[in-house]
Amino acid sequence: MTDARHYAVRETLRNGLEVLIRALHPDDGERIAEAFAKLDHESVYTRFFGPKTGLTEQDYRTIRELDFDTRVALVVTLMEGGREIIIASGSYSRFAPDAAEVAFIVEEDYHGLGIARRLLQHLGRIAGERGIVRFEAEVLPYNNAMLKVFAASGWPLSKRSEDGAIHITLALGGAAAS
Repeated sequence: MTDARHYAVRETLRNGLEVLIRALHPDDGERIAEAFAKLDHESVYTRFFGPKTGLTEQDYRTIRELDFDTRVALVVTLMEGGREIIIASGSYSRFAPDAAEVAFIVEEDYHGLGIARRLLQHLGRIAGERGIVRFEAEVLPYNNAMLKVFAASGWPLSKRSEDGAIHITLALGGAAAS
């Protein structure tokens, strides 16, 4: 079984940029806060379904106490000026023995490079090894980029409108596209 707590894979994006997709570390709080501060208000709204101005103490606690069983979080990083910076994150939270809610956010300068798709694939691999057979997500109807990521996952997808959002269900039993 993959050691999710120490997960790390180097990949090259569509534009040739080399990134590291790795597990979120307990000491990543400040890197996450820095990444969050760079996000456009619209990106924050589409991820959290409302305004959010920064990380809360609960957010920092979640980062420090991540168990990699009920919740797994991956970040996408690159080196900039000798410093590791976070440009995207994705996570899942198990809400049933065989199901988890999945969510992503990618900094706007890096949209369209396949980052969310890659995060989804890595999270799906980790989840599948842990008995999770389905991912669910809530997506705002106008978030076409995220809807395309789920549609292109290679996993059977169902969706329904509910409470002003589109509820996505991905069956992880199918082979994911690479």
